[in-house]
Amino acid sequence: MRTCRFSIIVIILLLTSLVSANEARLLRFPDVSTAQVTFVYAGDIYVAPRSGGAATKLTDHKGLELFPKFSPDGQQVAFSGQYDGDMSVYVMPVVGGEPKRLTYHPGIQHTSERFGPENLVMGWHPDGDRVLFRSRKETNDWWDGRVYFVSVQGGLPEALPMNSAGFTSLSPDAGKVAYCPIYRDFRTWKRYKGGMAQDVWTFDLTTFENEKITDWVGTDNMPMWHNDKIYFNSDRTGTLNLFCYDLNTKETHQITQFTEFDVRWPSLGKDGIAFENGGWIYVLDLPSEKMNKLEIHLASDRRLVRPEWVDVSEKIRNYDISPDGKRALFSARGDIFTVPAKNGNTRNLTKSSGANDRNPSWSPDGRMIAMISDKSGEEELYLYSLDSKKTERLTTDGYCHKYGTSWSPDSKKLVFSDKELKLYYVDIATKGKKQIDEATRDEIRDFVWSPDSRYLAYTKQLDNRINAIFIYDIDDGHIRQVTPGYTDDFSPAFDPAGKYLYFLSNRSFNPILSNYEFQFANTAITNLYMIVLTADGESPFVPKSDEVELKSTEESKKKKNKDSDDDTEETVTCKIDFDGIYNREIAIDLPAGNYGGLSAIDGAVFYTSYPIRGLRGKITQDKGVLHKYDIKEQKDHQFANGAYSYQLTADGEKMILWVGGDYHIVETSGEKANLDDNSLNLSNMEMYVDRQAEFVQMFNETWRMERDFFYDENMHGVDWTGIRDRYAQLLPYCAHRFDLTYIIGEMIGELCCSHTYVGGGDKRKIPGSKVGVLGADFEIDHEADRIRITRILNGENFDKKLRSPLREPGIDVNEGDYLLAIDGHQITAGVNPYSLMVNKADRLVTLTVNSKPNMEDAHEVSVRPIASEESLRYFNWVEDRRLYVDSVSDGQIGYLHIPDMDSYGLYRFTKMFYHQLRKPGLIIDVRYNGGGFVSGLILERLRKVVAAMHASRTFEPGPSPGTGINAHMVTLINQFSCSDGDYFPYFFRQYELGPLMGKRTWGGVIGIRGYRPLIDGGYYTAPEFGIFSLDGKWIMENVGVEPDIEVDNLPDRMARGYDDQLQSAIDYVMDKIKKEGRPTPLPNLPGSPEPR
Repeated sequence: MRTCRFSIIVIILLLTSLVSANEARLLRFPDVSTAQVTFVYAGDIYVAPRSGGAATKLTDHKGLELFPKFSPDGQQVAFSGQYDGDMSVYVMPVVGGEPKRLTYHPGIQHTSERFGPENLVMGWHPDGDRVLFRSRKETNDWWDGRVYFVSVQGGLPEALPMNSAGFTSLSPDAGKVAYCPIYRDFRTWKRYKGGMAQDVWTFDLTTFENEKITDWVGTDNMPMWHNDKIYFNSDRTGTLNLFCYDLNTKETHQITQFTEFDVRWPSLGKDGIAFENGGWIYVLDLPSEKMNKLEIHLASDRRLVRPEWVDVSEKIRNYDISPDGKRALFSARGDIFTVPAKNGNTRNLTKSSGANDRNPSWSPDGRMIAMISDKSGEEELYLYSLDSKKTERLTTDGYCHKYGTSWSPDSKKLVFSDKELKLYYVDIATKGKKQIDEATRDEIRDFVWSPDSRYLAYTKQLDNRINAIFIYDIDDGHIRQVTPGYTDDFSPAFDPAGKYLYFLSNRSFNPILSNYEFQFANTAITNLYMIVLTADGESPFVPKSDEVELKSTEESKKKKNKDSDDDTEETVTCKIDFDGIYNREIAIDLPAGNYGGLSAIDGAVFYTSYPIRGLRGKITQDKGVLHKYDIKEQKDHQFANGAYSYQLTADGEKMILWVGGDYHIVETSGEKANLDDNSLNLSNMEMYVDRQAEFVQMFNETWRMERDFFYDENMHGVDWTGIRDRYAQLLPYCAHRFDLTYIIGEMIGELCCSHTYVGGGDKRKIPGSKVGVLGADFEIDHEADRIRITRILNGENFDKKLRSPLREPGIDVNEGDYLLAIDGHQITAGVNPYSLMVNKADRLVTLTVNSKPNMEDAHEVSVRPIASEESLRYFNWVEDRRLYVDSVSDGQIGYLHIPDMDSYGLYRFTKMFYHQLRKPGLIIDVRYNGGGFVSGLILERLRKVVAAMHASRTFEPGPSPGTGINAHMVTLINQFSCSDGDYFPYFFRQYELGPLMGKRTWGGVIGIRGYRPLIDGGYYTAPEFGIFSLDGKWIMENVGVEPDIEVDNLPDRMARGYDDQLQSAIDYVMDKIKKEGRPTPLPNLPGSPEPR
């Protein structure tokens, strides 16, 4: 706590120093001319004297502007910007003025921050007439991109011949380039040494001759060609520094010697290199290689980080309800709010931009609200008093992530769990904390109190990975398991009278069979159960018989006196006989389903049901339903359609539920919730956001959660506290949410680990129009001064996601035709056709086309452009290879590509595998596989081999199992086979299914549990799950999976259209088939069996 407070004080002092000194920091993406430097600050572009001094703002737009680059004469600046919504290439005078848009094709815009922006400006042609930029518009995945020239006068961009390129620098005569074929410059993984480690190559744009000039096992990137030297960035010293390669001597020497911060985004000017380090700009003069740090001053209103009132109703993360049901309780954007059911004002109880206050819970007596907050620097439990309006700290030990809380019904105790798999309760009066239990697998997050506050029922995973329900006795401290642990039991709920414990269990197995193979799955297997808690207790479902009860006169008088005493409250006492408790389980008569969220009120239980979902979405159109089951009547009622979650009041008479994006407070007594005119008014959920304080909080939370969840307690050997302090010094200079993402990324990158991601957050919505695309490639016919269609992408027009506009029936457009006009606007070589497609996505346009470059005999066609070609290009990349493999192997080899190990990858595998199953060879391509979690499912399928044959009198003999595989298999891998795309080839080899061919994989296998939210809607990840081999060694991480047969797709071969890795796989499998036939020879049908 003391350390965190000291850090905050340091930050405040630094911020004060910044205001007084006015020297700017966090100046990003610099470039240099002979007279000036340009850079990005707070998302806008500035220029300043090359020697430092006062900066002048060039752009002032709420979108991002990135990578400004001076023209060779220093009179213009090209940059990537969001002026029109999508990130595009612009150019403007260095003295200011209106930006001119040069690119229009949307490319792939929706990638996360770690893939970098689309249409990224990299420099200029020496003639000053063309801008060099990178785009993914003609690639089939997020990893690859090509480099293009676009004229400052406009027109269609023209690609350089390299099929895959990252940052690129032209030689002085523009005949060659120095470039990195691999682009991973926005990844937050320092000291990386896996298969995607970058090297610098040279490439002749005419002859395609190429040479790799670096061979460091780690990162060599950002090449800059100056005269007979190529400067580049490298982490050979553990920190990115500038190095120089001499083309004449072939020797390399180090230029800069930074150890604290990396050299970032170096950019070559005519006689110098500008780069950033620790937020400062440096200029390296050439050829002297003398370095100067620039002191730059700028006047900024820091408008993007100024405090302001914001609506936080879309940022709700948790909710609860007051005991009387008159107010709702929310956590949103790190503050705690109460909202009236009908009348009154919305109240912000915590007003703390610098803290994440979450998981609020209202005490049953209505006097307190419990919450978890990190206002101390660590996560602690706090109590907010409704009487004093003050917050009191309840726990003081911190240092571990805490999950939600639950009040005991007497409001004297609070139970919670933490990341260390422990379950605790806190005594409110004494603040004493007692550990209840500790799991060995998975957190304990499912718990409920008995009505008399004596017992706590909770779910814990057993060593067999099955969940069972346990009960803890507060009085004697004993823990008893109350369900057998044969099937998953969860969601316990005590009957308010203390007679029963309800729970859900996944035990109603009803296997369904696959339509494609003899395989089964179990879904919708949950049902409701109850335990009679006492040995002499009676089931509520025992058959009844109405009989007259004969009582004495004295008993009747006692009953009458008892009934007339209105002031007497019956005290509930929960008694549990643990002996034989397994035998007192009772099933509630309901059809099995997908159920969750069980709670109990007097005489009824509530639970939610969910539609059956596939990995790609709902299988049925049903919505979630909140059910109410009447125990006495044994009837189930659909209480609220479309409801997925709810919270009951302490007495169970009301609830708050979330339906269709609205929150409602309703009574629980009826068979159906009354949702008319009772949705909560959230329009006043506003808070005064101090973004600078939020930045500090989000930075510290990310640091803390990495500390708590990172799979290696030793944090890969780094001084994690020192790392926090190193990057915290940059926080006061954050002038844009993009800056915070960068700082957090640099910090978590120091862990030298895969899956350390950060992104999202408060981003201003940039208005823009969707540019329509046609699923085609174009080229400039300079001689005819026209645009020609060189390729039309095939599609599957029955699938709207693969609709190819120019391949639809009746569209008379062919490859080789000229595109002469769009909606009557003439197109010449100087016109970018996509500039005429702005706001045309999914709208009819009229194309004028002809087989010759003039209007004579031209014809018009009406087409409906699509918004993105990404899916089409992937489809064509795969189909080109599948058809090629089928053709050259004479149908003997199947080919399938798995793009990821997620829902789409499993979909593609299912679609492409079965119709190729009978071939004697199979190539499984996991190059460019983006990872996921389903590799084990695919491997299990590939391990099903033919073990026998079955026969029928009339059917042709077939293999058994019927979908067993009997083929020579090869798996293709490359440096872009990532995450679960690393796992797949590793286990493919372990299972001896065939050889691996290609290049070493990414090497990123430390798993995460999804994206963790930040208070402003951003996210980060914490790598939690490592993998080691059966001989006790860590595997794959930061190395990758080596191929059995190494084959590289070299730049010159790729530029000529060859896929040598695929061809090598074809050759290998064909040779195996030729020499060995099938792996398991298939016998002929034997003669008739012996007479019986």
